[in-house]
Amino acid sequence: MHTTIRRTTAVLAALGTGGLLTLTVPSFASTDSDGDGMPNRWELRHGLDPHKANARGDKDHDGLRNIAEFRDGTDPSNEDTDGDGDDDGDEVHDGYKSTDPTDADTDDDGTPDGDEDADHDGVDNEDEDDATETCVADDDDSDNDGVDNEDEDEQGTSATDADSDDDGTSDGLEDSDGDGTDNEDEDNQASDDCGDDQGQDSFTTHVLHF
Repeated sequence: MHTTIRRTTAVLAALGTGGLLTLTVPSFASTDSDGDGMPNRWELRHGLDPHKANARGDKDHDGLRNIAEFRDGTDPSNEDTDGDGDDDGDEVHDGYKSTDPTDADTDDDGTPDGDEDADHDGVDNEDEDDATETCVADDDDSDNDGVDNEDEDEQGTSATDADSDDDGTSDGLEDSDGDGTDNEDEDNQASDDCGDDQGQDSFTTHVLHF
């Protein structure tokens, strides 16, 4: 009893004279069960398995491995984290300071990074690699409405709902910016091997069923 009192008094005295009391508390935020470099909490938040080493995987097919998504602060489940029309992998690997996968308008000029032309070759950043990347890596269309996921992010429509505003007209046949061009034709280039229009409105054959 007396020993316990003396120890408690000594600790309090140390604190009162500026001493330090060090407590060791486990950090659950940094727990990494599979040792793949990505914390359990982050993996669970983004739909990854924290008990399976998957750092080298690329869940959203955007050209960034999961470990790179963690380090760059991007979403491994979303190919275009900032919704600017330019895939995360493209923004990281293009070498331009004018693009950032977590900032839709990196240079704050009012134009989304995807619509910029960083190398001044007449082709927007988001269309730059359409002719070279595989369709799964570049032009996913999760809801089959004729508008690529990355373009839906930019246009403000849902990449998982073919009729985002439930008005009976598919997002591809809408004209979100009122410029006279359907959403599905808005960003396609002639060199886009994955585009389904190639200058013609082929998606009109698709009908929504309710």
